[in-house]
Amino acid sequence: MISQTEENYLKVLYNLTSLKGEASVNDISKQLDIKMPTVNSMMKRLAEKELVVYESYKPLKLTDEGKKQAALIIRKHRLTEMYLVEKMGFGWEEVHHIAEQIEHIQAQEFFDKMDELLGFPKVDPHGSPIPDADGNIASDNYLKLSDCKVGESVTFMAVQLSSEDLLKFLTSRELSLGLELKIKQIEPFDGSMAISYANKENEMLSSKVCDKLLVSKKRKKNS
Repeated sequence: MISQTEENYLKVLYNLTSLKGEASVNDISKQLDIKMPTVNSMMKRLAEKELVVYESYKPLKLTDEGKKQAALIIRKHRLTEMYLVEKMGFGWEEVHHIAEQIEHIQAQEFFDKMDELLGFPKVDPHGSPIPDADGNIASDNYLKLSDCKVGESVTFMAVQLSSEDLLKFLTSRELSLGLELKIKQIEPFDGSMAISYANKENEMLSSKVCDKLLVSKKRKKNS
């Protein structure tokens, strides 16, 4: 049995290694705002359970079983977020802290039923992939909006590292997943973008926001 605290560590380590390829005790300490000796102690405990590869002064790694367990925690979190939005009417900016609590429920049948009622969704409300029941997670291969060029049309697919403030900002600009965005202008000085979508023309987005929006390019039709 994995405790709630251990689950939180596994999830943070999974997210850090997914982003950076590796993680350190210091990274986890900063992420969780927990002192390094406490993190070290937890890493040793997770290593004893064969969930983490832990060696002094070396980057931390999850074992295959550790990756699976972390992915299953993320699955419960993202399914819960989707259920809260689709079935209960919560805004996408309101669901993270609720899902943080529900993800620790151990009854797997609870989440299986949630998955069924939702029609087996592939992504959560923020466009992040939902791991399957075996802990497998699909890669999305999206681009950052900030990496796109003037004149390109792209589809808004996901929000990377979303925060409540960012999601509220996107809602205030009527920016939602699935919208086609056309890049009209890029400011050379700071990388801010003017984009058009729906009934909005030349809406300005900062480079900070554009870095968090993940998009897919429209495929060109064969002539």
